[in-house]
Amino acid sequence: MHRITFLVYPGFELLDTSGPVSVFNSANRALGLRDKPPFYAIDLVSAAGGQVTSSSGIAVHTQTLEERAHDAVDTFLIAGAESEHLLPVLADPALSAWVPEMAGKAQRFGSVCSGVIVLAKLGLVDGRRVATHWDACAPLAAGFPSVTVDPESLYVTDGQLWTSAGVTTGIDMALAMVAHDLSADIAGEVAQRLVLYARRPGYQSQFSPLLRAQVNADSPFAELIAWILANLDSPLDIPALADRTGFSERTFHRKFVAATGETPARFIETARLDAARLLICRGLSLKSVAAEVGLMPATRFSKAFERRFGVSPRLFREMHGEI
Repeated sequence: MHRITFLVYPGFELLDTSGPVSVFNSANRALGLRDKPPFYAIDLVSAAGGQVTSSSGIAVHTQTLEERAHDAVDTFLIAGAESEHLLPVLADPALSAWVPEMAGKAQRFGSVCSGVIVLAKLGLVDGRRVATHWDACAPLAAGFPSVTVDPESLYVTDGQLWTSAGVTTGIDMALAMVAHDLSADIAGEVAQRLVLYARRPGYQSQFSPLLRAQVNADSPFAELIAWILANLDSPLDIPALADRTGFSERTFHRKFVAATGETPARFIETARLDAARLLICRGLSLKSVAAEVGLMPATRFSKAFERRFGVSPRLFREMHGEI
């Protein structure tokens, strides 16, 4: 059995724990359907043990630090929370001694969301690259300059260290762990059972182009952007897009920037390159990818990709493989 231990505390974000736990439990179920024994055993631990209430008011049952201190642990993860709930954790001397011990024993350790702040405070991620919730990126980078904070990625792996951006991205990270531990087929089956839209790779941005526009509830462009994402191989020039919205070109440009924070050209290139990363990792030829995202000829695609991500599409495929 691969034993996973989550550290929780009063006020923790419930989904930071329940999301990954559901993934690991579903992986056990998928194995059972194949007449194989369960792979994951899961423990929740807190400083005092017993019932611990999350920020949503739902309580979970936990073991004490002492109960878990001398047992084996394969994966150790810390749930995140808002800053007012993290402060007591950072000030607890028992946790300050126990967390490094557990991280040192584990095959892999890490955090979901702002739980990485606990690891940073204890010096466990010095010189490492980490992910955290977008709202915590700047404070984490300012408070711990020896830590490289990736403000874009959904989750980051750095050796045995795994960190995720927060909340639902803990599910993405857990699926990646299942794929690593068992197989991509099992991870895909789990994603399907949990009715996920897609398995998202760690390098995918915390902010999709569509989400950026939808943040503004009054945005007049939600339907247009959905159409853009479904038609990346079409000509997406400003006159055509302005015509679809009924605005003049000047008004369209101004309102689009106000709604999304990006010019139409930048937005469309971002959407195309984000889609290209996924297609590359699904095994399509680079020429086919360039055609599907509307960045033909292939030389134009390669230049745009390398300019944005700092690596060529070919090297990117070698680094990430198929998802």
